Amino acid sequence: MIRLIAATDVGLEGGYAPSMALRSEEGSHVSAGTVPLASCAASGTYVFVSYAHSDRAAVFSELQRIQTLGVSVWYDEGIDPGREWPEEVAGALAGAAACVVMISGSAVARKNVRDEVGFALDNGKPVVAIHLEPTEMPAGLGLRLGQVQAILRWQLDDEAYGRQLSRALAPYVGSPADRVPVAAGRAGTGGMASERQVVVGEIPREPPGFVERELLARLDAAARQAAPSVITGLRGVGKTQLAAAYARKRIRDGWPLVAWVSAESREVLLAGLARVADRLRVSDPEGDSAESAHRLREKLDTWAGPGLLVLDNAADPDVVSPFLPVAGDAQVVITTTDRATAELGGVADLNVFARAESVRYLAARTGLSQEAGADEVARELGDLPLALAQASATIRGQHLSYGQYLERLRRVPVAALLGRVPGAGYPLPLASALLLSVQAVEAADPGGLTSQLLQVAAVLSPDGFRRSLLAGLAGDDRSATRGGALDDAAARCVAASLLTWSVAGDQLIMHRVTGRVLRERAAAADQLTDVITTALRLLKAAQFGWEQAWIRREEGADIADQVEAVWNAAVTAEVRDPSLLARLIDARSWAVRQFREAGDHNRAVELGVRLLTDSRRVLPSDDPDTLTCEHELGRTYLAMDNVVDALPLLEQAVSDRQRVLGGSHPDTLESRTCLADAYRLAGRTSEAVQLQEETVAELQQVLEGDDPRALDARSVLGRSYESAGRFSEAIQILSQTFTDFRRILGPDHTYTLSALNNLAYTYESAGRLGDATPLYEQSLAESRRVLGPDHPHTLIGVNNLAYIYNSAGRTAEAIPLFEKNLADSERLLGADHTRTSYSRVNLALGYESVGRNAEAIALFEQSAENLARNLGPDYPDTLKARTYLAHGYESAGQHGHAIMLYEEVLADLRRVVGPGHPDTLTCTHNLAHAHHSLGEHDLASTLYQQALDGRERILGPDHPDTARTRQGLSQTRGA
Repeated sequence: MIRLIAATDVGLEGGYAPSMALRSEEGSHVSAGTVPLASCAASGTYVFVSYAHSDRAAVFSELQRIQTLGVSVWYDEGIDPGREWPEEVAGALAGAAACVVMISGSAVARKNVRDEVGFALDNGKPVVAIHLEPTEMPAGLGLRLGQVQAILRWQLDDEAYGRQLSRALAPYVGSPADRVPVAAGRAGTGGMASERQVVVGEIPREPPGFVERELLARLDAAARQAAPSVITGLRGVGKTQLAAAYARKRIRDGWPLVAWVSAESREVLLAGLARVADRLRVSDPEGDSAESAHRLREKLDTWAGPGLLVLDNAADPDVVSPFLPVAGDAQVVITTTDRATAELGGVADLNVFARAESVRYLAARTGLSQEAGADEVARELGDLPLALAQASATIRGQHLSYGQYLERLRRVPVAALLGRVPGAGYPLPLASALLLSVQAVEAADPGGLTSQLLQVAAVLSPDGFRRSLLAGLAGDDRSATRGGALDDAAARCVAASLLTWSVAGDQLIMHRVTGRVLRERAAAADQLTDVITTALRLLKAAQFGWEQAWIRREEGADIADQVEAVWNAAVTAEVRDPSLLARLIDARSWAVRQFREAGDHNRAVELGVRLLTDSRRVLPSDDPDTLTCEHELGRTYLAMDNVVDALPLLEQAVSDRQRVLGGSHPDTLESRTCLADAYRLAGRTSEAVQLQEETVAELQQVLEGDDPRALDARSVLGRSYESAGRFSEAIQILSQTFTDFRRILGPDHTYTLSALNNLAYTYESAGRLGDATPLYEQSLAESRRVLGPDHPHTLIGVNNLAYIYNSAGRTAEAIPLFEKNLADSERLLGADHTRTSYSRVNLALGYESVGRNAEAIALFEQSAENLARNLGPDYPDTLKARTYLAHGYESAGQHGHAIMLYEEVLADLRRVVGPGHPDTLTCTHNLAHAHHSLGEHDLASTLYQQALDGRERILGPDHPDTARTRQGLSQTRGA
């Protein structure tokens, strides 16, 4: 039997939530206060509510609100005396459609709340976390809840909270049999949206005094057209607000899909499209945003019925074009200042207000009726909607007349405040209006928090930022933040039209022109470096550990986007502070690793390439941060199985780190470990073993034995021994590594799961199927429990277990597992994904073992083509796939085809991985067997002897593969 093709080591990258078993507290819960509603019987559709009993007053009001939405609840008041409380709770949780947990300081301290959440997540229940107050989360609970939907009740007004709660609980209205349609609620009213409606993205709320433009009707009419609608116009003319008004209308109309995606750069576009794909359940399970974007396009190509995708602020038609659907019913709306984007669809130019519109707008927003004065203000501001919004907010907020406003506007020293007259990007009167509004809100807050908020918002992403990101803005005086000072500052900015809330109420958005004006003001006052430093401090505080990269991947992507926005602000302003630039490089390096460990390899590579270029440009050539960028990019290529690009970068990183840091520095040794792993994957096993033996010996001198980096290095050495056929040494090292990871990090940690899988694979490679099988069974069970049944690593576990069952002759168990695994891989990863090709090969092996040769050959051929296309013709797994195909031909009696293909592959293996590599020896053995089948005994004997000499040297005389070759040689000589 041929060795398994799939690379089974999970690897030491990526973080997944550990499991938590249900451990119920003893004792009864006595109700205190008025019970607001009867706990429903555990039947029909209901949600389980987990809470601390000390929070009854707040929780009971929330229960009433939930029930008014048509959602039945189960909570633990009124359990009959004498009944077992833990069993009652467990039974109610098991039958619930979802779990709603009320988060507070008291709740997270309660063991029963932690157990209930853990039980719900372990049993695949959707969980909604309602945060009643700002709460410091225990590490374990925070890790688990990082993957669930959160509603920050304490910072939302009733309108925003009602909308989020309605959307979160819409799937659980009524019972499946009795559920009645729920009318789509008007955006901003807290009404419940359509039960199956998907709304994604930071859609701006309707601004005060919004003027409905004529183009809104044209967008409505264009819904039945195939081509995208492209809205063009000057900055500040209202393109985004027009598109947002249309999106809000489609939400109210109950359209099943309303998605809002920023298209300002490729990276931001991919992140937004991936978020939509995730909500539609077509995203790449491994987290690759580019793959998710392509899957979304395929989904929209077959979309039937109403649907809307808005691509806001598209900057480059070549970036947007590959992701536009070419069929389907979904409408695409694009906003842009770039006329070249017009080629993507039908164009609608949005102009400034007509004078009559400007006058009506000012009158409505200010309450002033002097038409002549309004006309003069409108003329001064060029009828630009954004400028008029700023003017009306200032006039209303400071109780000015039109004449007084104009007098102040004309006194604004724009040139002095901005350092230069703005160019073509925005008109001069707009800058004056914005600065006047800013001065007004800053003057209303002598404490300066509003000014800080505006300054920081100006360097963050123009697509919006989470309010929680600003939690540390008040410095060490966090009580001020908790007391509402930051919320007051945000409300002040929203009232002045300098910020707006997204429709979902979870993002604050600053108009791009406003941000630019504020950045230029800060630069002119020599304050921009301080602003960027503050923003970077907030972002560093928001970063989290790698073990949470997967479950918090959306939050991590948002932090990465914010870091890039801050970096771009620094570059545009030509900031030259070396210390600040180095800290920004470090934050972007975190983002590269975050993307990589969350499985978004394309974004990791794109950012990594830019980061390395930027680091070499702004830092000294030998700066340690530049060397880290080299290492991280090489490691990212390695995570993608792209050895061709990984090797030169890792070799350069090792050389540079040895020269700058010294050969024994932990960073140098880490790069050497990655380089050894790259050698192993490239089939250069002797180099891998030699390098990693030296590296492990040096690490033992500079690191503690329990340091994860030391354990990682030992794991790579063990896998290198396995690749070289030194199985006893590999098993000894990997067994100890697994034991150490389990002791240090716990049984549910990703590294521990990886180590268990690697150990099982090595036993299997050594021919010790009896030892490998229970480990594979344990590995699969742990992956299902910790990572879930659809996680890519769980699919690998199914693959491996099925393979070893097949190797042991348990084909009746193996083939159904193979078939299900291939179906799951095609569903979750796509038909052309590398992992799907591995699944296809293993199913073919199962079919071949029971004589279903025609089906096996078709699968082998498809896999060989896919792997050659995805990995390249010389990649070791591609060569293995071709070996399998040749074996399939031989099993079907097509010996001529088999021999021709064996000879081609053998030549390639000798060239790529060397004549002594185990894969080369396997191919030599198989070619000998094919010649023996045709009666060509002399040639078969020569080939068997070559294979035997190599296998005795590499695998040892007692290895099962060596024994098979020895038997083949004996049979050939006796023929």
